[in-house]
Amino acid sequence: MAVFVDLNITNCKEVKKLQSMIEMAAHLGYSAVAINHVAEFGKKKAEIVKPIATKDLFPSPPTVQGKSTPIKILTRLTIVASDPSHCNVLRSSSPITKLYDIVAIYPDTEKLFHTACTATDVDIICINVTEKYPFFFKRPPLNAAVERGIFFELIYTPAIKDSTLRRYTISNALSLMEVCKGKNIIISSGAEKPLELRGPYDVATLGLLFGLSERSAKSALSTNCRAALLHGETRKTAFGITYTVKKPRDDEEQESAEPPSKKAKKE
Repeated sequence: MAVFVDLNITNCKEVKKLQSMIEMAAHLGYSAVAINHVAEFGKKKAEIVKPIATKDLFPSPPTVQGKSTPIKILTRLTIVASDPSHCNVLRSSSPITKLYDIVAIYPDTEKLFHTACTATDVDIICINVTEKYPFFFKRPPLNAAVERGIFFELIYTPAIKDSTLRRYTISNALSLMEVCKGKNIIISSGAEKPLELRGPYDVATLGLLFGLSERSAKSALSTNCRAALLHGETRKTAFGITYTVKKPRDDEEQESAEPPSKKAKKE
């Protein structure tokens, strides 16, 4: 049985509404959800806070429909970037990103999109679906992102709210698929209230309108999401290993550089 994941449940100040969305996701059959904290630097000073703890939401999380296991609640940070300086918080040395299971970026310009694909330490790149893209997707940066294990996210709630937004969503999605050929795609809800959530099989059907094959649409809600979570774990672990490696002393470096025959004579 497929394990379905929604990596974009919008964080809100109303705890009861957040609880209702998670309960609805569990009822629809999602095994895991990610609560998304959005930090938008363009309009005002963005506030990046510690992620909400599961115990602050539920004493015991709701059980997934059709399974005996509780839903897994994950944390996500999304940076809305309109200037290269906004990416500073995404550096590997930033302690705040290590607190989140998933780190995503929402680039506003072509230059930032290229940087996100080739150099930024993120797990997900968000694709704008609420307006026509001001630039065309290019194969080199997309291929670079795929090789780095980064995923592209499409959200479906705008497509069910308004006919104009539906047109933009489908158009931008098809433009993306034309270049990336359906690789490393994630479909999430971006839901702000329970009624905006849809069941995973309904969303997979919607993925066909985005230009995905039936298999790829299902993967966009299951295996690709799990791969993105694994990428997040690797990102945090790799950073930890990097910073704990000790630099060898000068005498150790000199000894390691000597040929084995010279070392044997010393012994």
